Amino acid sequence: MAVDDTVFFKKSPLLPYAELRQANASSACYQTHSHDEFSFGVIDKGRANYQNLTKHNDIKQGDTVTINPADAHSCNPADGEWSYRMLFLDAAYMGQQQQEIFKGDAWDFLPFEENYQSDAKSYQLFEQVFNSLLSEHDVLAAECLLLDFIQHAFAPHHEIHPDLILPDISRVARVKDMIMDALEQNISLDEFSGEVGLSRYHLVRSFKQAYGQSPHAFQLDQRIKKAKLILQSGRSLIDTASDLGFADQSHFQRHFKKRMAITPRHYQSFFV
Repeated sequence: MAVDDTVFFKKSPLLPYAELRQANASSACYQTHSHDEFSFGVIDKGRANYQNLTKHNDIKQGDTVTINPADAHSCNPADGEWSYRMLFLDAAYMGQQQQEIFKGDAWDFLPFEENYQSDAKSYQLFEQVFNSLLSEHDVLAAECLLLDFIQHAFAPHHEIHPDLILPDISRVARVKDMIMDALEQNISLDEFSGEVGLSRYHLVRSFKQAYGQSPHAFQLDQRIKKAKLILQSGRSLIDTASDLGFADQSHFQRHFKKRMAITPRHYQSFFV
């Protein structure tokens, strides 16, 4: 039997409640079906005919599809081939995150109000979340990005929980201290949350309000600052990456270049 190499499925190696799917230049068509999970999808290339329950939608490159658990749907290429990515999130997990973020009575989960979104930010956030979940390192980054993505997807129709409006400065200061005291450790959002007694979303929101960055962005920023000093001392790139908790040298180099616009080796050449 021939293997279809235009598509792959993968459970996120970081977060077990997330499943990923990608198809490149695929012509496969799908009969009406449903999923138990919340489904997000982006069109990377081409156009598609998207049927969700009784509503027909014409979607194109850059659109972000949203499908509720158990909703009967189909989505097929309009012009022969298309490329797309999907993210499936466990419904119980989604309901838990929604209860932390949004005001309202108890519920199993809040459904999507629309079949798809066309704004550039939705596509951009999906891109960041998908790539982060696909990696095999930096669980803190994946968790923070996923919470941002969930909040953005549902915020237009739901009010943020009032308890989350004011930042909890004293407790997120403890999170900052934990990061600074152990830059080499990859601490999860659950560990931070348990230590300071804040929900994951309240922690991230308060941290951003206090320091202008999410915990994982702040951690990366501090690691790069320390890396500059270590590189100036002549330590090797691979040892510097290991000392600061990066998964490998390429992971370190990618984030260093994003912030410094040159590679770590180039930077080190000015001092050693």
